[in-house]
Amino acid sequence: MSALSVQAFGSVPPSSASLRFGRADPSDGSVHWLLRRNCSMTPVQLIAFYLSLSAWSLAIAGALWWRGATLVLPFAGIEIIAVGIALYVYARHAADRERLTLEPGRLTVECTIGMRTDQAAFASSWVRIEPEHGDRSLIEVSGQGQRISIGRFVRPEQRRALADELRTALSRCGAVRRSTEKNVAATPADSPTTT
Repeated sequence: MSALSVQAFGSVPPSSASLRFGRADPSDGSVHWLLRRNCSMTPVQLIAFYLSLSAWSLAIAGALWWRGATLVLPFAGIEIIAVGIALYVYARHAADRERLTLEPGRLTVECTIGMRTDQAAFASSWVRIEPEHGDRSLIEVSGQGQRISIGRFVRPEQRRALADELRTALSRCGAVRRSTEKNVAATPADSPTTT
């Protein structure tokens, strides 16, 4: 039901075995999750299907109209319009997705449902990830007065694993950041010495 891609950050990326929903890619220094619908048809296939269905329906209705059944053609037109509206509604939501990007110090969440896109950015050290109501409910990402729900495109029984993976990635981000800060603090500053 979902497609999820994960890219790792930091000097030590998580191994592929530790990622349940994706693969590790240490090249860009961030973690990316892309949750989206599992669509059975691409937009080109959808248009081709609709055009072929319309052509067959009109061909049959035209043949019957030619033989004297004059009411078949208007009903075929109504059928084609109804199927077109249904496919349009499907196509509007075929591109629905949730995109999460974890960079050192920042988590960005973008949810696109239909024509609406909600986006929230959080400081990674202040983010809370917890279920809204129970383990099988949507995952609520909150912090700094903002909240956004994710996990619509993940099966309910896998949402807890997704939340655990997000928490693990956030803790690794904090660990990488803290170890970098300790190294900077341990290094003496370049200041002139007085003797």
